[in-house]
Amino acid sequence: MKKLIVFFLSLLLIFGWGEAVMAQTQSSPRTQEELAQPEELTKQAFAATNKGDFATAERYWTEIIERFPNIAAVWSNRGNSRVSQNKLLEALADYNKAVELAPNVTDPYLNRGTALEGLGRWSEALADYNHVLELDPKDAMAYNNRGNAKAGLGKWQEAIADYQKSAEIAPNFAFARANYALALYETGQIDKAIRQMRNIVRKYPQFPDMRAALTAAYWVQGQKGEAESNWVSVIGLDGRYKDINWVANVRRWPPSMVAALDKFLKLK
Repeated sequence: MKKLIVFFLSLLLIFGWGEAVMAQTQSSPRTQEELAQPEELTKQAFAATNKGDFATAERYWTEIIERFPNIAAVWSNRGNSRVSQNKLLEALADYNKAVELAPNVTDPYLNRGTALEGLGRWSEALADYNHVLELDPKDAMAYNNRGNAKAGLGKWQEAIADYQKSAEIAPNFAFARANYALALYETGQIDKAIRQMRNIVRKYPQFPDMRAALTAAYWVQGQKGEAESNWVSVIGLDGRYKDINWVANVRRWPPSMVAALDKFLKLK
């Protein structure tokens, strides 16, 4: 998901999208100190996000919203902090407000789509991604996310096409290539999927998602040494792959890959 960066320089000039709206009356001009506060809050919000302290980030965004309620980027950023806490319905309300304020900007639709995916509302997410591609036909993230929504609907061949398009537009978008490999595996194209996984790991050796996928694929094929070797790297990079529920419901691997990894984990 994108993180939208918006820096407040004054009440009259705001870098971001949506028009700046003065949160004051003509009879109560703001001091220089008051004008600087939103920019400082923004920096603190992003600092908290970078530390993984999403609850604190949410509080900062809320404080900014109270002062500047008509800036779409701020609503969308608070939605991002809420998604990171799995507060999906609250995040959805924020994204709805961001879309209302900036109907011709792509980011709020992308972000809203991820929240809708988390709620299992695949068709609604798909509609948001389609709209993003109407606004920007070369948005690689939208193609990747649309592939995710189509996968959620069980339309794996269509998902594969979207992942391919995403990777074509942004060749270094590793997750689009990873999703493509996982979808190939789900559709029974095992050898091709493993080749894709190996190519990704060769280029991005610290990418735990594909290391975990190779672990699962190799284990099912009986290549236990290769599986174990990749798993050592996974554990050193991201321990969440030990939690099959996280893999299935948060990372949302395809069912066949989840089953393959589950076999490995149960024998560990």
